[in-house]
Amino acid sequence: MRRPRRAKILATIGPASGTADMVEALFLAGADAFRLNFSHGSWDEHAARYAAIREVEKRHGHPIAVIADLQGPKLRVGHLTGGAVDLKEGARFRLDLDETIGDEKRAPLPHPEIFKAISEGATLLLDDGRIRLKVLSSDESHAETEVVVGGRLSDHKGVNVPHVELPLAALSPKDRRDLDYAVDLGVDWLALSFVQRPEDVAEAKKLAQGRGAVMAKMEKPAAIARLDEILEHADGLMVARGDLGVEMSPEEVPSLQKQMVRAARQAGKPVVVATQMLESMVSSPSPTRAEASDVATAVYDGADALMLSAESAVGAYPRETVAMMDRIITRVESDPLHRRFLDAEMTAPEGTAADAIMAGARQVARTIRAAAIVCYSTAGSTALRAVRERPEAPILGLMPDPAVCRRMVLSWGISPVDSEDAKDFDDMVARACRVAYWRGFADSGQRVVITAGVPFGTRGATNLLHIAWVGEYQDRRADNRPQRDGPAVE
Repeated sequence: MRRPRRAKILATIGPASGTADMVEALFLAGADAFRLNFSHGSWDEHAARYAAIREVEKRHGHPIAVIADLQGPKLRVGHLTGGAVDLKEGARFRLDLDETIGDEKRAPLPHPEIFKAISEGATLLLDDGRIRLKVLSSDESHAETEVVVGGRLSDHKGVNVPHVELPLAALSPKDRRDLDYAVDLGVDWLALSFVQRPEDVAEAKKLAQGRGAVMAKMEKPAAIARLDEILEHADGLMVARGDLGVEMSPEEVPSLQKQMVRAARQAGKPVVVATQMLESMVSSPSPTRAEASDVATAVYDGADALMLSAESAVGAYPRETVAMMDRIITRVESDPLHRRFLDAEMTAPEGTAADAIMAGARQVARTIRAAAIVCYSTAGSTALRAVRERPEAPILGLMPDPAVCRRMVLSWGISPVDSEDAKDFDDMVARACRVAYWRGFADSGQRVVITAGVPFGTRGATNLLHIAWVGEYQDRRADNRPQRDGPAVE
């Protein structure tokens, strides 16, 4: 099964899409990967959804990436009289550690870390930024504030502290339990919320112990300031525009999105653009024109994947939303301007043999109009170098590890296949041509560009580039293929 587009679709699974039939419907509509949101749902629900995803993967012989999105520490006010109070602009409002039920003059805020970090002049945002407070004075147990933007404040609404690095770990005790459960379940990626510093990512990777790749969610201004350091530690990046837009002015988010996509592309790591991409389709069968343009912008920028949240998790039209995103991406990628934009942001190859080979493969494939670039990659690093080149030819990644195949699904333009490593040069050529034909990437008489490493099976030893003609392989039925070159994942 071959997708006609290069950018991938990541769909969130929730109450509207958690059944086995709906998971398959979303996959057939275009979803390449699925997100399990650990902010909601029980472990049993996540396990059932994970099993449904793997059943679809097995049935269609196509690798599917599964992301566990960890909740992160949640900062919330406590209980209020009657469940909600009205805060009026210009009024004084106190936040403190006292657990007594709050009213229109004060509210409990059981987070001493906030009081330790803020000072006079700091801004506090309540209820996703709908209410704005200015700190007049504070100590380690309370803060006196002025209501700058008022509104109705309900029990347990969230609190954001923009432009302040809080002394909080990105992994709460709940997150640590969820992380262990998720990697034991078999997820491929862990999305780490509330990242503020590179040490947060390093801690998650230490806990994961290689059992899942770690994606840093960029939703805090403090993280933006240390973007390069975080990228150095993370395996991928998520532009979490929802929370980022709460703590920053809306006009800042588009340029930050472009900055993060560009930085991830230069680092050769997958970047996902997320939140509110087709938000109106939660309740409508079609998006707004502005939403279609928003999706198109991320594709023109060269993002690896685009994410659907509530649209596919709780919306009324999950399958239609995935299909709409698929159509938008496909249309944008057919635009000649798309290639011009990708080429304009090309990153110069590093001074390594592997980078030189992959840059050469891109150029050779363009010159001879190759049907595909077939890339042998043991751990995925060579495949990521191929992806970073954003070639015109599709990339077919042959990998001996199903876990690596699944992780690579999120990367731009690559179709990973679980295949044994080549035994010798002749086997390398024959296997590459055979898989390219069976997967529908090349027809008899077309050429493919092959990259590999000698000695075969050596990690990070990409040093070979070869052009091969595809022969005739008449039978494309899955049951007649060699065991590991047919179904993408065993």
